[in-house]
Order: sequence, then C-alpha cells, then structure tokens
Amino acid sequence: MIESFLNFLQNTGAAALFAYGGMEAIKTIVMIIIACVLLYLAIVKKFEPLLLMPIAFGMLLSNLPVLKDSPALMMHTEWFTDTQYMIDGHFIDVGKIVREGGLLDLLYLGVKLGIYPPLIFVGIGAMTDFGPLIANPKSILLGAAAQFGVFFTFVGALVLSALVPSIMFGVKEAASIGIIGGADGPTAIYVTKTLAPALLPAIAVAAYSYMALIPVIQPPIMKLMTRKKDRMIVMEQLRPVSKTEKILFPIIVTIVVALIIPDAVSLVGCLMLGNLLKESGVADRLAKTVQNELMNIVTIFLGVTVGATATASSFLSPQTIGIVVLGLVAFCFSTAGGLLLGDIMCWLTKGKVNPLIGSAGVSAVPMAARVSQQVGQKENPSNFLLMHAMGPNVAGVIGSAVAAGVFLAMFSNI
Repeated sequence: MIESFLNFLQNTGAAALFAYGGMEAIKTIVMIIIACVLLYLAIVKKFEPLLLMPIAFGMLLSNLPVLKDSPALMMHTEWFTDTQYMIDGHFIDVGKIVREGGLLDLLYLGVKLGIYPPLIFVGIGAMTDFGPLIANPKSILLGAAAQFGVFFTFVGALVLSALVPSIMFGVKEAASIGIIGGADGPTAIYVTKTLAPALLPAIAVAAYSYMALIPVIQPPIMKLMTRKKDRMIVMEQLRPVSKTEKILFPIIVTIVVALIIPDAVSLVGCLMLGNLLKESGVADRLAKTVQNELMNIVTIFLGVTVGATATASSFLSPQTIGIVVLGLVAFCFSTAGGLLLGDIMCWLTKGKVNPLIGSAGVSAVPMAARVSQQVGQKENPSNFLLMHAMGPNVAGVIGSAVAAGVFLAMFSNI
C-alpha cells in the first residue's frame, strides 16, 4: 500500500516539475504564465478569442509538467521537428505517431500534412463576399500592395541573421517569418509547416496575436500616412454585382492562379471552392456546413495543436524574440504598403478614393476593413467605408495565398 502511494507521488506533475531541474522548471513555469496571459487576452480582452483561446490552451496542455516517458504526455514536438525522428530527414514517421503518440500528436498530423489550413480556407471562402472586389477591380492592387511587408521582412530576416550570430535564419525561415505580414494565420502555418517547422510555434502565436491587435496597431499608421482631408473623403456607392459575375469569379481566379503559381492552388482553390458553394445557390446545405460545423471543428484542432508545439525548449529562445519583432515589422510595413498605394490612387483620381481603405489590404477579414471604417467615421461621421474596404480586404486573402505560393515554389525543394 505504501509503495503504491509512493508510486502515485512520483507520477504527479509536481514531482515531474521537481525532476526537471532548475532552469527547465523555470522555463516551464514561464510558458504556463504566457499561456495564462494569452487566455486572459482572449477571454477578457476578446482578442481573436475563437483562435487565441485554443492556441493558448494548447500551449498550456503541452507545458504542464509531465515525466518524459509518461503516457500522459500529449505532445512530442521533437517528433515533428528533429530529423532523427523523420524518414530520410524529411518525412515524418506517421506509423510511430499512430502507435506511440498522444492525442495532440495525432491531431497535429492535420497541420504537418497540410490538411487544416486549406479546410480553413474553404470556410473563409464560404463566408466571404467578393462582390466589392468584383465591383471595384482596382482594389486588388491595394491587396497586392499590402503584401509589401511580406517581402520586406523576408529580406530583413536574412539581414538580421547576418548581424546577430545567435539568430540563424536561412531563406526558408525568412520566408516563413515574412508571411506573417499577410496577417493570415492559416497561410503562415501552411508555409511554415513546410519550410521551417521548428519555427511554427513562434510564428503561429505572432501571426494570430498581431491579427488580434489590428485595432491597436493600424490606426496610428493610418493617421501618420494619410492627410485629415483625405480621411474624410466619401466614396461613391459601388455598382451592383450580378449573380453570374459572382459565380464566374471563383472559377476564373482558380484557373488563373493554377496557370501562374500552382503552389498557391491548395489555398486559393479551397478559398474559391467555399465561395462557389455559397454563391452558386444550389448547395446551401454544404455552404452552411462549411461555414459552421467544419470551420469550427478545424479551428479548434488547428488552434490547440499549433499552441501545443510552443514548448519551453522551442519557444523560449533568441529566435523567438527575433520572430516577434520581425512579425511586427512585417505587419506594419504591409499596412504602410497598402496605405501608400491608397494615397497614390487618391491623388490619381483627384480625391475619389479614400486612402484609408488601403490598410484593409492585409488579409485579416473582416477586422481590417472594420478598422478602416472606424477611423474614417471618426473623421467624418457620415462616411461609410466598410464595403469599399472589403474589396482590398478580400484581395489581401488572395494576395497572401499567392505570396505563400511564391515562397513554396522558390524554396520548398532546396
């Protein structure tokens, strides 16, 4: 009886934490605190709670003190990042994961095998109205301009790696960090799981955190880069878009993207599939399922498993600090890129385009468009920019997926 009780004590979380040793125990406690802070931001501050809450709780689950050989261990991050657990240093050992893995190991296969992000895009497509983009095709230029931060930060990451020896970023890591500037969490995850899986925890947390902080980050940049009189511009009402146009749009975009950047089709194609289900009018049951049940289930699995990869050993490092800083740079420069083109379009059209809609060119739908509306309405209460801003916003979704396809085509085979 006493022996059984001692065995019980040896298998408690407290005993595991004590067995870790000084520094590892401190790192574990720090990660638990970070997870709780993120939960606070999601629940109390309501910063992207549908995504931030699963990510934070996944982080909490994977950092709870458990003995390394315990069956209670839910996630083995090293199986997905350490080459010694891979086949030919590239393919993960699915058989080992199925036989010996915990719950989160099994669910993480959806991330590692590239299943969850495209499914998320099907849901996004089913909830997206491309009408504002079709009605004002020029807004696709704003979505493209807002990808400036992606490529700027790609170069910046390589420069930082050269200047700071403790931060080793190659082209694959730089591309994964740069994609944060697209303000699209699933796209960032899709690129990183292929090019730099070891950086996935930091990049995912940074991407979703900055998406949640759009109402804080963007307004100062918007006011800095636009004039008050331009922010007060009232744009003309968009023309009506026919049902035929809305049905043809996803089909044409998928074909065009496939012809130019095939590596982007897995994301863009799924986005357009979801939109076609919605706009066709003949698959309402499927469209509703994609918008609700499928989207919610995949969001939970994606968030929890991505958060679970943020263990103390992989997250608390100089690289993580570099990623967080570079991610903010990417996001700010993407916002600035869209606003700069918005200023140019305002000048070329002699004041018919409100430059604030340029900031909505980042991919965070519909939050970025709402921020454009809010800032514009503060300057002119009679101004309604939301529908105009939705054009660049949905263009940004396509733009970030295309940027991801460019990086995958360039670097996935090197």
